[in-house]
Amino acid sequence: MDDDFVVLVDTYETADHGVPQTARHIAPAFIAAGARCVRVQSAPEAPGVYRSSSPTLENYVENVVHDGDLEKTVDVLRRYDPVAVVAGGEYGVAFTDVLAEALGVPGNGTALSLARRDKATMVETVRAAGLQAAKQIRTGDAEELAEWHRNLGGRIVVKPVRSAGGDGVSFCDTPEQATAALRAITGRQNLFSEDNDVVVAQEYLVGAEFIVNTVSLDGRHHVCDIWKSQRFSVNGITDLSGACYLVPRRGPHHDALVEYAFAVLDAVGIRHGAAHVELKLTPQGPCLIEVGARLSGGDLPHYARLAIGESQFDWLVDACLRPDRFAQRVDEDYEIQRYYSWAALISPVEGTLKSYRAIEQIKALESFHEMWELTKPGQHLRRTVDDTTYPIIVTFMHEVDEIVMRDLGTTRYLDGAGFYELTDSV
Repeated sequence: MDDDFVVLVDTYETADHGVPQTARHIAPAFIAAGARCVRVQSAPEAPGVYRSSSPTLENYVENVVHDGDLEKTVDVLRRYDPVAVVAGGEYGVAFTDVLAEALGVPGNGTALSLARRDKATMVETVRAAGLQAAKQIRTGDAEELAEWHRNLGGRIVVKPVRSAGGDGVSFCDTPEQATAALRAITGRQNLFSEDNDVVVAQEYLVGAEFIVNTVSLDGRHHVCDIWKSQRFSVNGITDLSGACYLVPRRGPHHDALVEYAFAVLDAVGIRHGAAHVELKLTPQGPCLIEVGARLSGGDLPHYARLAIGESQFDWLVDACLRPDRFAQRVDEDYEIQRYYSWAALISPVEGTLKSYRAIEQIKALESFHEMWELTKPGQHLRRTVDDTTYPIIVTFMHEVDEIVMRDLGTTRYLDGAGFYELTDSV
């Protein structure tokens, strides 16, 4: 394996909002297994959310910046005879498909690339495969959206067809709210500096939300970890993501979740590499929110490795470098050694932050593991409305799941308007 080279596409290690990115762990995982890494940047300029990100270049034998000439980029990469091409995150998924196909290494191909990036096409592809899927419309026309919402009735979700991190996601109870959301989304670019020309509007799915993280090889899928999300209705946002915690491989409805997730992977053509499936367990059964043909974001693979002993990182390395080992273990269930959760604090106020009250009480909790202060005293604090506006992220780890859940609840109790001391307000 010392002669194996792996191409990593768009491994941006930090985001401008300060949230640590999964990508920072990918190259070290392959290097630890004896491989060497080549980094490819799919465009000369990093997208807006990653403008301040600087790769750890010592992890790479070369950093190739693609200037639009595919043949030139592929010629450079062929010199390394790579065994795999891996996406560093959602932004790099489509170009990963292009490079893997051009280099002739195992990949998911380009035929269904759109179904793996465009949220509307994704859902229609899943529906065409005979799986439960949300009712939806793809449109840039406010009147068309309003009429569709009136006919459907109830709550809907309006979001960009391409983005990540909760960017632009709006929960709308009236056609007027839906058209306002459309105008807000199409009036700006998404997190990846792409124009929002249209939106996808979907029926609101009722049920608990889960994340199923997988790695695949030749169409055989392995469940690396499953997380259950906690959502909150705050700051005018319905279902704002505020926490998630690791759950066992086997549990109530977990087999049904996994069976559905695997069918989604098959439907959108994910046969190789990591995938991240977000779904709701509705009264009618599992239903897709979205799927990403890449490692889970939010640093979940790193957290899963701490809790389980291995994660998507390790399974991805095996799939790329040690396929026989992957095949021998693919049906194994993971075992939780320590229970793990992350929680985002949710600011209901905005202004210049003077201090966080009760922050030391959170750090003193029995299962407290790590804290990321994304907004520091003296900086501008924003009301939390999506993944990019969390002021603090806290993680918890303990051998007893009840201790983690207790501390998670205590943190939510301490959070709120009284937690944030401001020097002024806006």
